[in-house]
Amino acid sequence: MNTKSITVTGEGITLATIVWQLLKRQPVGYAETVLAHNPGLADLGPILPVGTVVVFPLEAIPSNEAERPLIRLWD
Repeated sequence: MNTKSITVTGEGITLATIVWQLLKRQPVGYAETVLAHNPGLADLGPILPVGTVVVFPLEAIPSNEAERPLIRLWD
């Protein structure tokens, strides 16, 4: 499986922050997939301690296509 490991280097960092920095979006259900891939990560709380290594399964990133319908204001 293709993965990427990221180490928390600053204070006040959440999983959602890392996902946003990595993907520039918040795919539905991806945070739950990352938590399932990293046993014990949820036990650390919402703010991840400095030095925590988080492994992201890159093959499990949902596509962005079906998340929101396109709205056209002038059609």
